[in-house]
Amino acid sequence: MTSYTLRNASPAKTKTDVVVVGVLQGADGPELADGGSDVAKAYGRKLRPLLATLGVTGKAGEVVKAPTAGVIGSPLLVLVGLGKEATPAAVRRAAGAAARSATNAASVALGLPAGTPELVRAVVEGHRLGGYAFTAYKKESKDSAPAEVVVLSPAARRKDATAAFEEAQVVADAVAVTRDWVNTPPGDLRPPAFADAVVAATKEVTKGRGAPKIGLTVHDEHSLAELGCGGILGVGAGSDAPPRLVELSYAPRGAKHHLALVGKGITFDSGGLSIKPAQSMHEMKSDMAGAAAVVQATLAIARLGLPIRVSTFVPMAENMISGNATRPGDVLTMYGGTTVEILNTDAEGRLVLADAMVRATEQQPDTLLDVATLTGHMVVALGDKVAGVMGSEAVVQDVLDAALEAGEEFWPMPIPEHMSERIRSSKIADLAQHDWIRWGGGLYAAAFLREFTAGLPWAHLDIAGPSFSSGGPSGHVTSGGTGVAVATLIDYARALAAKG
Repeated sequence: MTSYTLRNASPAKTKTDVVVVGVLQGADGPELADGGSDVAKAYGRKLRPLLATLGVTGKAGEVVKAPTAGVIGSPLLVLVGLGKEATPAAVRRAAGAAARSATNAASVALGLPAGTPELVRAVVEGHRLGGYAFTAYKKESKDSAPAEVVVLSPAARRKDATAAFEEAQVVADAVAVTRDWVNTPPGDLRPPAFADAVVAATKEVTKGRGAPKIGLTVHDEHSLAELGCGGILGVGAGSDAPPRLVELSYAPRGAKHHLALVGKGITFDSGGLSIKPAQSMHEMKSDMAGAAAVVQATLAIARLGLPIRVSTFVPMAENMISGNATRPGDVLTMYGGTTVEILNTDAEGRLVLADAMVRATEQQPDTLLDVATLTGHMVVALGDKVAGVMGSEAVVQDVLDAALEAGEEFWPMPIPEHMSERIRSSKIADLAQHDWIRWGGGLYAAAFLREFTAGLPWAHLDIAGPSFSSGGPSGHVTSGGTGVAVATLIDYARALAAKG
């Protein structure tokens, strides 16, 4: 396992196998960024011709390796592009790219811009997550990660920088486990197994002296029936793996704010009787990414000791086909009594969320956030790198601020008033789950969810696009499950707790 240390040292004199420095796109050509100034001095006038010979531009995502021939203490120099400005987001991406460039090195020194706590955090999270790999199912899974990574920072002895360094590793741990869960084959993480994984992760965080206390309840299919959770039971009816509802509670002393989190946990989505096209169904193991994100965010908030109460609700079901499956035309009664006519069994996420959200409102939180891979409409609107945020205006803005701090891309979307008419188009139930109108389906889904918020300040995070990367790695985001929203939720909770 790789160990990370924070040190105030010169990248030119550090004796590691690899030294990484950042390159900016300067007005007069590429130039080494803060953190690499000693390397620039060591090369002197030879640096600019060297960069030109290597074709270095400083463009974001660029990675160039060069043997140093003894000019600096390390035998290999890795130059990573930052673009035009060394923002935390740019540094996080560059550190991620660097993590994949120096495989099989025993030790790496990161001489990237790290003069502030925000930049220290970006370097650590970027490198940790950029080097992530899911190898649990590989016959041969040789670990090519370095044994030691040294983060070089002039602020290394400052308390705020060391705190950011430690906290970044907690965030990276949470994102990595989220990725693990999303990447796990769906046959191995059906609802009962997913619930067991949450129980095991919670026990790990709460064991030992001084560990945080987290309450945990798992509702099985019998308990769900007694509660009247018709949405979760209806979605899970077609599977022989029964559904679950996991509830977590973290209530530290001195907490002045109460945050409720709800995450969609569809462990596999075939579409039910409204079956999906076959070509992309294998990626539907990622339909529980919202659930994984809220669980890991909750555990990280507890590990960080943030003074905020968190109540988390995770509905889990497998949307399958059988003689017991819910049919289009059926009516389900949600927890709390609202009836919903089912018109498309592939719009199942909103049903399990509805039960869990009503459960969450009963705890009377100050704010409610739900996270879900909810609609393909949001992917059409925003692409596969940006998540949508809808809900109460002030809460949406706070989520956007947290996402900016966390280095994740979210964009505000509206819930037009006419959507309230569309969701009430059923002639036999309180609400229509779907209406087959092609336009605005993501907004329709948000309007539907709003009916189960009890008027509380609320935001809906639709992460359908960025939750799973089908292509190659980019920056600190690797292929497969991305762990999106975990860092944003943690930063949202941190900001809420700081309001006093």
